[in-house]
Amino acid sequence: MRKDIHDYDLSRHNTFGIHATCRRYIEFSDEADLIGILASLTEADHPLFVVGGGSNILLTADYPGTVLHSAIRGIEPMPYPTSADDILVRVGSGEVWDDFVATAVSHGWYGAENLSFIPGEIGASAVQNIGAYGVEAKDIIYKVEAVEIATGSCITIPAANIGYAYRYSRFKDEWRGRYVVTHVTYRLHRRFTPHTAYGNIAAELQRLGIATPTAAQLRDVIISIRRDKLPDPAVEGNAGSFFMNPIISRAQYESLLATWPVMPHYDVDADRVKIPAGWLIEQCGWKGKSLGKAGVHSRQALVLVNRGGATGADIIHLSDTIRADVRTRFDIDIHPEVNIL
Repeated sequence: MRKDIHDYDLSRHNTFGIHATCRRYIEFSDEADLIGILASLTEADHPLFVVGGGSNILLTADYPGTVLHSAIRGIEPMPYPTSADDILVRVGSGEVWDDFVATAVSHGWYGAENLSFIPGEIGASAVQNIGAYGVEAKDIIYKVEAVEIATGSCITIPAANIGYAYRYSRFKDEWRGRYVVTHVTYRLHRRFTPHTAYGNIAAELQRLGIATPTAAQLRDVIISIRRDKLPDPAVEGNAGSFFMNPIISRAQYESLLATWPVMPHYDVDADRVKIPAGWLIEQCGWKGKSLGKAGVHSRQALVLVNRGGATGADIIHLSDTIRADVRTRFDIDIHPEVNIL
């Protein structure tokens, strides 16, 4: 049954736990339902915003329009047309992301295991190009199905046309506010190849005495690592990684090494490197510190937290102060990963 609620409290739809309302909240169950909803909306119902699990948004005020939320479910495997070693899996945009990863691993569909335990829903994976431990959603997305808001038309977009880059898609830029994602189809593999070089995965596997992990073992290790360093939103409100890791020129990185010889990095290409934003923030002394009711997590400086009763403005003030400190110390700009409303 469709949910259609006016003056709706969004506290349960943002993992920062910030109290804010929207003028109208509508949950849709399939494409036909969504098309009917879009056709019925009036000018008074605008603007529109699509929310998933709320794990990548920061609410700074009440939303003056309509919030749409997908309740489209289903995980449907299909043959890959040109390779028996691969499989396509079509997933409803309202499915919980980690439930999909767990299902994939249990069925022997591989490629998503490094993305285990990322909060949020399937639709957001295609919009945000979520990533962790050396893997991004773009590596496994095959196509995205969506409804165009202005026309109600159903469209299918191949992944190659979405312009994916680090934490980026055209949905976040030129297509912002144009489409509502209904399904995402992933290309996964029947043969498992572990990716363990990123972060401290290899060290944790070695500690456990696992030389050649199964997909389930790799998933368990990643979940354990994430649980250890990331706070539970139910206990301390947060949106996971608040900042994107900055990409700088290799020349700037080599210049910084004169002052910071242990600065970590990951090669992007011959001319660019990625610097962990959490390391930069920690060097500025922010790890575990607070500004009022907003703070930096004590075990992972990349995560900003709601200490209790923080507003969106409190989180923004902390973010701006940290960004200014990083810019002053390193001449590097770091940018929020979260969507700020």
